Amino acid sequence: MVLQPEEWVRQHWLHYLITDKGYPASLINVEKELRVNGLKRRYDIVVFNSDGSMAVLVECKAPEITIDQKTFDQIARYNRSLGATYLIVSNGLQHYYCQMDQQAEKYVFLRDIPDFSR
Repeated sequence: MVLQPEEWVRQHWLHYLITDKGYPASLINVEKELRVNGLKRRYDIVVFNSDGSMAVLVECKAPEITIDQKTFDQIARYNRSLGATYLIVSNGLQHYYCQMDQQAEKYVFLRDIPDFSR
C-alpha cells in the first residue's frame, strides 16, 4: 500500500498528539463520517476529552495544498457539528492552531495547543 500525501500528514499528527502532547491513543478517532448541511463528510482526526466532549479537531491536507480561507471555512463548518475546543489545520509544512470562542463564533490563533490534562 502506498502512503498518500494527506495520510503522511495525518500519521505525523497522530504521532505528535500521542508522543509530544500526551493525548491517549484511546481518546483519538480517525477518519469518521459526519453530516454537514445534510452532506456526508469525513474528518481527519478528533481527540476527545476524558468526559467524552470534543477537545481537538485536526484537518490534514497534502503538502502541495495551500492552506487558505477555504480550508478554515471547511474546518469551521465541521466544527459547528462537532464542537471541538481546539482546531488544527496542517499540510505538513504549515500548521495553524486555533482555540474556539463558541460565544462569539470565532477562533483565536495560538502558538500551539495545550498538552493533554486529565
